[in-house]
Amino acid sequence: MTLRDGRVCYSFQSRISGYTLMPVLARLEGIVKDFGAIRALNDVSLDIHEGEVLGLMGDNGAGKSTLVKTIAGNFLPTAGTYMMEGKALHLSGPSDARRHGIEVVYQDLALCDNLTAAANVFLGRELMRRWGPFRIIDKKRMNARADELFRELKSETRPADLVARMSGGQRQAVAIARTRLARSKIVLMDEPTAAISVRQVAEVLALIRRMKDQGLAVILISHRMPDVFEVCDRVVVMRRGRKVADKMISESSPEEVTGLITGAIAAA
Repeated sequence: MTLRDGRVCYSFQSRISGYTLMPVLARLEGIVKDFGAIRALNDVSLDIHEGEVLGLMGDNGAGKSTLVKTIAGNFLPTAGTYMMEGKALHLSGPSDARRHGIEVVYQDLALCDNLTAAANVFLGRELMRRWGPFRIIDKKRMNARADELFRELKSETRPADLVARMSGGQRQAVAIARTRLARSKIVLMDEPTAAISVRQVAEVLALIRRMKDQGLAVILISHRMPDVFEVCDRVVVMRRGRKVADKMISESSPEEVTGLITGAIAAA
């Protein structure tokens, strides 16, 4: 079914869960990416749905990072089409992707430890006010807006908290709040639960669920099978630059995904 604004809606009913996929927000068709003689992506097609958490899995060198960087505008595809909300998308770089509502939360989070949570949320996008002939940073408005974002995420993070003193879960909240500031539509999260405690993992997964509840499309790149099966609606498995599986979580299993990653199972 095609909506009036050109988006395509699939009413895919899972046999087990009855889950219905929301409208397609972005679509990649037949994506190929070559680096000289090396083909990093080979005929990859992928639909990204509103209000869905999509798990992206695969071994090192499987093509996950290249696919993510193509979605985020870091790489231009060698061949294939990339569409968003029914229109062809030709990204000139990550800043162009951000203008289209595509944000990335990298594994290192790219936060400044010596700054407050609010300052990190607005880093490079500071709100300004006039003071006579001068323009100065409006910390009051920045703190108020950051506080709104943290409340939306139900995070205990406070705008005036120094990032250097934060837990891994709180740092993720700051990075996610930064994406929400830009009115994001798609958020790509690169290994957000790596190297943090069990309690902090629970915090991050809760943040992901809240983004989904707000209608965002979240792509979770992870090696942690329990996290993917706990929070994702669908899982895509990459191997040697190809997509070898695209399944509802309810219709797969950790054993099957492990087989797909290793090559014990050819495709699913």
